[in-house]
Amino acid sequence: MRHSPVVVAAAIAAAVVLPAGQAGAASGLRDLAAAKGVYFGTAATVSEWNDATYKALGAREANMLTPGNEMKWDTTEPSQGRFNFAPADSLVSAAVAANQRVRGHTLVWHSQTPSWVQNLGATALHQAMLDHINAEVGHYKGKLYSWDVVNEAFNEDGTRRQSFWQQKLGDGYIADAFRAARAVDPAAKLYYNDYNTDGIGAKSDAVYAMVKAFKQQGVPIDGVGLQAHLILGQVPSSMQQNIQRFADLGVEVAITELDVRMTTPSTSDKLATQASDYTKVANACLAVRGCVGITTWGLSDRYSWIPSTFPGEGAALPFDESFQPKPAYNSLYVAYGGTGNPPPPPPPPPGDKTCAATYAIVGQWAGGFQGEVRVTAGSAAISGWTVTWTFANGQTITSSWSAAITASGSAITANNVGYNGPVGAGGSTTFGFLGTWNGTNSAPSPVCTGR
Repeated sequence: MRHSPVVVAAAIAAAVVLPAGQAGAASGLRDLAAAKGVYFGTAATVSEWNDATYKALGAREANMLTPGNEMKWDTTEPSQGRFNFAPADSLVSAAVAANQRVRGHTLVWHSQTPSWVQNLGATALHQAMLDHINAEVGHYKGKLYSWDVVNEAFNEDGTRRQSFWQQKLGDGYIADAFRAARAVDPAAKLYYNDYNTDGIGAKSDAVYAMVKAFKQQGVPIDGVGLQAHLILGQVPSSMQQNIQRFADLGVEVAITELDVRMTTPSTSDKLATQASDYTKVANACLAVRGCVGITTWGLSDRYSWIPSTFPGEGAALPFDESFQPKPAYNSLYVAYGGTGNPPPPPPPPPGDKTCAATYAIVGQWAGGFQGEVRVTAGSAAISGWTVTWTFANGQTITSSWSAAITASGSAITANNVGYNGPVGAGGSTTFGFLGTWNGTNSAPSPVCTGR
């Protein structure tokens, strides 16, 4: 075993209580990973977990959950001193019910941070950062495994990203954020998290130098998150070596947002390469004692962020849009020691009338933007739907199509029109709108209710 018997025993004990209906079923990745002394996690949003079949799949496969958007600043503190933890609370409650731990994501980031924060002067910005950390970490004290304290603070060449944080507060803000988080919750693991740091290069070298300096200076840092948003066939050859050098500094290493995207449509050859890529990542983590787990950024291609961000690309996750396991899932199953046939997808709950909504900005210009929301039915057909969300940055909707939209301040409610209310099981429909924005146009997390 890669970890001490005590750690392995604790990990296995944390995984043996399965969600209702799973007793006696073939092991999912969570149980196989736990037997290796590591975790297997996934990320999800409230709207995605409204799909009961998908939620059941997550409960079977993952023993660590990362909220996709609900713990970010634009949701938790949309205006100064006014906190909204309800969306994140619902995910934490779901994780507890599924016997999962939670990774907090994320406290300090240049993106999805309200304009009121970005517009503060240096002294007020520093205080706002401390106040936000005190409030959010304090709210979840004792409930989370870890926090991504600071996210994506470096450029590709290893220099500091010139975000509003960096420009106004200088290099010291990262250490200050870690000290503040530790003061509030001494038990939570504190992580620095970034992308394109999976192999050895200028960016990961800079993160390595920072972590090494923090350890020497007594700055409280417990882990480094390697996001691993990878491109097909491009797993860095130095990934294991990179993980090892961070672990040698005395910090945990976790793969925090794994997906492997390809140009769509997928083919059998692409899927085989993707399966090999997932195996390489799993093996790189399993080979290093300090690598504690892997989290994929979602489980199913139905809820992947890739197609809306990288047009023409997708199919990045272990399950397809119909929740069927892909070769990538089978490769992870084998990498974690699974034998025999992997478990089948969980059956849909009887009478499931759930739906999920995904929000995308399809065009943006000075002062205006075009948005689109996709409504996807769960495992049963729905006869109508309502989608709600809250704008965090003062955006307004000026016109819409294929939905009846009303606004109450920043709270938006969209109901189907007659012709697009019925949606078949697993099917989807879209509606769109034009809106205005000023300063920041962050994407909200819509919630869909079917009927």
